Amino acid sequence: MTATTPAWQLVRTTTLTAIAGMADAVGYITMGGVFAANMTGNTVLAGIAVAARQHTDASHHFLPLIAFFLGSMLSRVLSRLLATPIAALLLEAALLVGVGFLPIAAESAVLIVAVAMGLQSSASGPFCGNAVSTVVVTSTLTRTADAIVDRIWPARKSEPPVIAGLRTLYLRLGGIRIGRDRGRTDHSIHPLSAAAAGGTSAPRDTRSPQASKGHR
Repeated sequence: MTATTPAWQLVRTTTLTAIAGMADAVGYITMGGVFAANMTGNTVLAGIAVAARQHTDASHHFLPLIAFFLGSMLSRVLSRLLATPIAALLLEAALLVGVGFLPIAAESAVLIVAVAMGLQSSASGPFCGNAVSTVVVTSTLTRTADAIVDRIWPARKSEPPVIAGLRTLYLRLGGIRIGRDRGRTDHSIHPLSAAAAGGTSAPRDTRSPQASKGHR
């Protein structure tokens, strides 16, 4: 089972999702009601605290947002440098294991876990070709709903933009050529120009009626 097979991707995605869920549950219960992975929940709780003028509580929910963001940036840097997300995931594992042995307060511990969740969020990667988040469930539910609707009701395939643009350009050039050819009396319409206009035109006889009769 290689790292690119659907079975391996399923195992990896399920494991990372379970880790994020446990981090959120432990953080919320033991670290003062602060989420370590669910940044949407922290944003809502921080807004409620600000409205209630509980600025200390608001800062406890705002700081994990910054830690999560920095973790995501660090994960992206590591992925760019090493061309693999493994380093970011190994660093996440080290942070999650090490935070339990550090003699620090709960507020500091949740920031470390938030950095780890940021690392995971950026490094988790796609699942079977689809972008699936292992940290938040909202975007995953949205993409799943879109996929179900698209499977039941397939969308009509549109023409690629490049082909459509070239077709439009060709028709416009054909129209210009037709307009120029019709202004002449000694040249017939170019067959490609006529085809671009949607039909063909027979060459015009520019000779005088007398010359035509004599020719006959």
